[in-house]
Amino acid sequence: MSSNGHAIGSRIRTLREGMDLSLRDLAERSGVSAPMLSQVERGETSPTLAVAERIAGGFDLTLSQLLRLDETDGVSVVRQDERRRGGGGRHRYEVLTPPLPGLRAEVSLHTLSPGAATGEPGDSPMHEPGSRETAVVAAGRVRLVCGGLVYELEEGDAVTFDADLPHHFENPGERDARFQAIVAAGLRRS
Repeated sequence: MSSNGHAIGSRIRTLREGMDLSLRDLAERSGVSAPMLSQVERGETSPTLAVAERIAGGFDLTLSQLLRLDETDGVSVVRQDERRRGGGGRHRYEVLTPPLPGLRAEVSLHTLSPGAATGEPGDSPMHEPGSRETAVVAAGRVRLVCGGLVYELEEGDAVTFDADLPHHFENPGERDARFQAIVAAGLRRS
């Protein structure tokens, strides 16, 4: 067995465990049998390209993302020009964390124009049950409306709250407001 086969198997096991999936879960998601997945993970067999592609699909990855075996240092750099951007108009954001499977936290940078908000009152929460969010105001003033209560935040203030509650941020000031948000995914309840 080549060391490359062991590297693929090890990467598949790491991804699967990082996403809190059993072999059976991954088998259902990928269409590759649990015994075959087990053999691949242990390095007893190398997957064909077709099987590797199905396994990648089970992780919501492309084949090239799955086979990226040179990332052994455990470090992912997101360059400023590689950030995933969203929003538009009066609320813009950039995701600072890489799109890695199993990543249990996301860090984003938000810019709100004067009078703008991240969402509308009554919008349903975008985060899974049990999620927690911490926001740190980098510039300007930000108002958090969470669970019907209002919290006024100044530059340098930080707030942590249950992110599965209805919430949004507003800019009550006269200039752009910027804040970083860190959302930690909910703990899986068995």
